[in-house]
Amino acid sequence: MRYTGPKVRLSRRAGTPLTRKAVSYFEKRPYPPGEHGRRVRRNSSDFAVRQAEKQKVRWYYDLTEKQLLRIYENAKKRSGRTGEEMLAELELRLATVVLRSGLAASVYAARQFVNHGHITVDGKKVDIPSYQVKPGQIVSVREKSRNMVPFVEAAEGIHADDKIAGFLAVSHKDLRVAVTDRPKREQIPVPFDEQLVVEFYAR
Repeated sequence: MRYTGPKVRLSRRAGTPLTRKAVSYFEKRPYPPGEHGRRVRRNSSDFAVRQAEKQKVRWYYDLTEKQLLRIYENAKKRSGRTGEEMLAELELRLATVVLRSGLAASVYAARQFVNHGHITVDGKKVDIPSYQVKPGQIVSVREKSRNMVPFVEAAEGIHADDKIAGFLAVSHKDLRVAVTDRPKREQIPVPFDEQLVVEFYAR
């Protein structure tokens, strides 16, 4: 099941900001939510540490357990390191490309934009957030949607990271992004250790 509750609370459970908005909140309350959140926790078992890291990945990319397991299984079949291949596949999901390029403020907004038909791939509407974008394809905002406030803001670069991912070529003014290459690990700024996720599933 996909988490639908408060996103800041989710970041506090994960122990790291999972969205841009959560950063300032997390700095004020860098401890888990709830009545006993401030208490010192005992050392976790190896299993608990790996499970927690897996949950971070799920929450960061807004995935169900079934979706993440399928991505892990696909990554195992590729010739590279399983963890890095898993991250590359996650980064090439259409919702993630929309987020990473600065066309949306969060992965939740990116998913909504895709679901509502505002995003095209190579000029054709795609409304599946998990759609795998391939190097060479062009992702953009539909002409009919460009006057919407979130996309007017995106065109001004408001939602963009300080440094655009190296596997993307982005024109905010044109609300257009080209995927130029398959993502490499050093190009993916994520707050978790994917190897622990691999070890969780490989146990």
